[in-house]
Amino acid sequence: MSAYQDKWIEVLEAAGLEGWKIEAVDEYDILVEMPNVSDLKIVRDNVPQVIAAFSLDIDVPKDRLRFIFKNGNEGFDYILNPSQEDLESGG
Repeated sequence: MSAYQDKWIEVLEAAGLEGWKIEAVDEYDILVEMPNVSDLKIVRDNVPQVIAAFSLDIDVPKDRLRFIFKNGNEGFDYILNPSQEDLESGG
């Protein structure tokens, strides 16, 4: 686990999102499993603003990090600090 990923997990867990499971998948991915009743469209629409606000509490060097959001029925990815490969492939 990278220090950046570890810090993000710490910040997300401190947010107290009841029923949400937050865990490292590998060195550059964080799985965020939400309760099935979570509206993924609302989460997807708000992720950039929420991540930006939470990033103010992150004071370690930045790495590429992929958040994998799932609610049991569907999911989506959000890449923070994308690599050149991410940008060229459309994310």
